[in-house]
Amino acid sequence: MIAYLNGKIASKRENECILDVQGVGYLVEISSQTLETLPANGENVKLLIYHHITDSDQRLFGFTTQKEKNLFERLITVKGIGPKLGLTILSGMEASTLMEAIVTQNTSVLSGISGIGKKTAERMVLELKDKLFDESQPSVVSGDTQARSRHEEAISALEALGFNKRQASQAVNGIAGKMPNATVSDIVKQALTQLK
Repeated sequence: MIAYLNGKIASKRENECILDVQGVGYLVEISSQTLETLPANGENVKLLIYHHITDSDQRLFGFTTQKEKNLFERLITVKGIGPKLGLTILSGMEASTLMEAIVTQNTSVLSGISGIGKKTAERMVLELKDKLFDESQPSVVSGDTQARSRHEEAISALEALGFNKRQASQAVNGIAGKMPNATVSDIVKQALTQLK
C-alpha cells in the first residue's frame, strides 16, 4: 500500500494530477480543495495517499492535509459512497460546512452537492453523525492521527466551524457537565444551538 508520494507536479487539472516521483509518473485523483493548494508544475509536493484496490483496478487518491484524508476515509464508509463520490463531496463543499451539515442533520444542504440525492444525504447523516467525531479514530478536525478525548475533539470541531477557542471551551464544558455520557457529535450539536 502506498501511504504518500513525494515528487514534482508534472501536470494538474480538475480532479487529477500527475506526480513525477524519480522518473515514474503517478496519476493521482484529487479534490478541488487539494488542487487549490498544489504548487506550480515542476514544484515539489508531498501528497498523502489513499490507495484503492479492487479486483480489476488500482487508483490513487491524494490529499495535501491529513484532515482532508481523514474526512474522506469517513465518507467512504457510508454505504453507496465510493472513493470517486467521496472526492466529489469534498470538492462540492468546504470541510467545515460539510461537518456542520452532518452534525445538524441538514440533508437539504448535503443533497445540494452534485451526485448526492436525498437518500444518500440521509444515509450520510445517519451513518456519520456519531462516526464523524469518533475519538477512537484519527481526527477530521485537527488532522491528528492519535485518539483524543471527547472534550478536545468537540472543541476542535467547533473551532473548525469558526468559533474561537474560549467560546468553544465554555460551551463544551457546560454541556459535558450536564450530559456526561454525550458523544462528541451530541456535544457539538448542542453547542451549535447555544453559540449561534
